[in-house]
Amino acid sequence: MTAESPIKDFKDLHVWEAARELRREFYKLAKSLPDFEKFGLAGQIRRASASVTANIAEGFGRFGYQENAQMCRQARGSLYELRDHLTTCVDEGYVSPAEGKRLDALAQSVARLLNGYLRSTLALKQRVAS
Repeated sequence: MTAESPIKDFKDLHVWEAARELRREFYKLAKSLPDFEKFGLAGQIRRASASVTANIAEGFGRFGYQENAQMCRQARGSLYELRDHLTTCVDEGYVSPAEGKRLDALAQSVARLLNGYLRSTLALKQRVAS
């Protein structure tokens, strides 16, 4: 998508695309966990990573700016939950510290994009209200 392209759908959002890549990476991680973690930690990782993209999409589809902002905040909460699950994976030796650092950097990058999207949504709300 170019800078001139209008955003007509949540799939046009750079933050959603970045979160989608994050979800892919964390699903791979969940698949690699030991069998006894498949329903516990792996399930939590899958739900949290899917929640990030789903909340961004749902917020985009909401009627008002405030509802969109709230869904962004929920996505951010799921993102931080995911980072905590990643810490558990590193602590338990399921992933190397280097891989944990790479995935955490990806999550932090999505968090920065999400925070920017949230700021722009709230700024747009202010402009419309003025």
